[in-house]
Amino acid sequence: MLSIPATINQAVAAVTGFTTPTYTTVTSSTTIPNGKTATVTAKGGTQPAGVDIHTAARNFSFLSVKPANVRGLPPLNAAGQLVNVPVNVYSLSTRKGLTVLAGQPSQHGYFKTQFGIPAGADLADPDNIAAMSLAHTMCLAQIVQEIINTAKTGEI
Repeated sequence: MLSIPATINQAVAAVTGFTTPTYTTVTSSTTIPNGKTATVTAKGGTQPAGVDIHTAARNFSFLSVKPANVRGLPPLNAAGQLVNVPVNVYSLSTRKGLTVLAGQPSQHGYFKTQFGIPAGADLADPDNIAAMSLAHTMCLAQIVQEIINTAKTGEI
């Protein structure tokens, strides 16, 4: 299962207003039987003053979810072919309470990465799963300022 690190401090591309940001998390309870939750309990590095940590009114948390039942490969058909290979879908979400208008309750924003691994690839092609995973997360880390700009302007 995806475990949220106790300290998140991996280097990312430069982001305006943030210098070596860190987030401390603590595992918390979740109502999802196949999920794990962690909440942000402290922040570090240089960050804008308005960035806050998790509270009941302003969520700042992570949720990792695995399939309720991880599926394997089905048997081959009479012709010796695989038909309808299932895909096991995992996800990692970050939720953060955001102000939409001064004086109003915060609303949840979220960032979600979902990945599907075809049954059998875990055994037959683990190196390419690793390459895909690494490339995706490296891309996100490298384009974080562009992601922020897209969220602010709507432009991609």
